[in-house]
This record gives sequence, C-alpha cells and structure tokens, in this order.
Amino acid sequence: TQVRGLVARLREAGQHRDGDPDILVVFDAGYDVCRLAFLFADLPVQVLGRIRSDRVLYAPAAAAAAGGRGGRPPRHGAAFALARAQHGPPPRVATITDTSRYGRAHAQAWDRLHPRLEHRGAWTDHPGDLPIVEGTLIRLQVTRLPGHHDPKPLWLWWSQIDATPADVDRCWQAFLRRFDLEHTFRLFKQTLGWTAPKIRDPAAGDRWTWLVIAAHTQLRLARGRTQDLRRPWDRPLPPDRLTPARVRRGF
Repeated sequence: TQVRGLVARLREAGQHRDGDPDILVVFDAGYDVCRLAFLFADLPVQVLGRIRSDRVLYAPAAAAAAGGRGGRPPRHGAAFALARAQHGPPPRVATITDTSRYGRAHAQAWDRLHPRLEHRGAWTDHPGDLPIVEGTLIRLQVTRLPGHHDPKPLWLWWSQIDATPADVDRCWQAFLRRFDLEHTFRLFKQTLGWTAPKIRDPAAGDRWTWLVIAAHTQLRLARGRTQDLRRPWDRPLPPDRLTPARVRRGF
C-alpha cells in the first residue's frame, strides 16, 4: 500500500512519467522480495532485496524433449544452493569495482533464478498454480568492512532479468546506499527530534519535517566551522568527514 501510494504521489507531482526508468525499491533481509515483485508487477517498480545465504533458488525448467515421456512438464530446473555457489554454474555477469570504504568489490550475477513457492504464508490463498517469479541473483564480496568485521558474501535478488554489468553494479551500490539513509533517519529521530512532538495536524507534521531537513542540511554545510568534540571512544575524523551529530555537538 505504501509503495502504491508513493508511485501515485510521484506521478501527481510530475516526478515520474510514462517512459521514465522504473523506480527501484530496496529492502533489507526479512522481506519476501519475490512476493513483493509479484504484487508490484503492474507498477513501474523494480524490487531489490537481501536474501539469506542458506536459500536455494532454481533455474528455468528445461524444455521437454520431442517424443519424450508424457505427464506434466517440470516447473523448476536445476537447484542453485547459495551456500555451495562454487559448485554451481558460472555467473552470467562479473564485475570488479575499487571502493574507498570496502576495498575491492567483486560482484557476480546469475540470470533467471526463482524460488520454489508453496501454498503457505503469503501464498496460502493464491488460486491455482503458484507463479514462477524469475529474477537476477547477485553475490557481492568485498575485501574489508568498517570496524575490521569479517566481510562475508552479500546475496541480493533483483526482480529483473537479463542484467547488464551496469545493472549489477547499480543494484549492489543502491543496496549499500540504503545504509546511509537508515543512519539519516535514525539521526532525524534520535538527535534532531523528528518524532518527539505530539503533532495532530498533518500540515504541521509536514512543516516540522521540512524544518528537521533544513537543520540537517545546515549541519552538513557547517562541517568545517566547528571543533570535533569527540568522546573518548570516538575515532578522530577529518573535518570533511564529521557526522551531523558530531557537528551539532561542536556547536
């Protein structure tokens, strides 16, 4: 419902028109991205989400050979276990990108993979045969993570097929970008008091939101105009890397 409302508002505001690129909606783990892709099939929306590393996806079913045995044709092809990807088919796309934060990023993508659906959970009341929802499986491996954490492979599923190298790079970069957005929302709520006022009028809520956005913008612009009053456990940062919360503390 929220995504449909977002698309409608973007169209009303003239921010999305027929012929524009699809809107990319990014989800973290815990969301059924296959179900969402099925529900948004009539919208100009692409779904990208993280999936668990123990999932098993399936290739398209091979076409039945002429003159073969009768019966119902198979609906699923060969299984692709993410935990044993090294034993599976080679990726259709592979890219390498040097990043400043994560070192070298190796991305691989396999085309037209889908999960095996069952009549349970969100699919319990689905009439007839369950759909085959194909997409692109993306594996991202980086050489390092902030805080010296172990860089385990990251698995993503994208609701489109026939991905190009540019598509694969855009997907994993968009997913990593969402971490910045999550930190921004947390700053809005915990530091700038976005959800603190008990506002009853929607118009007042909109005005308060714009005030918080303006305050955040000023903190970003004021990086070089304050001292870094860091706490003992904060690591030193150059002036152009200070977070808005630390800039606010300096003021």
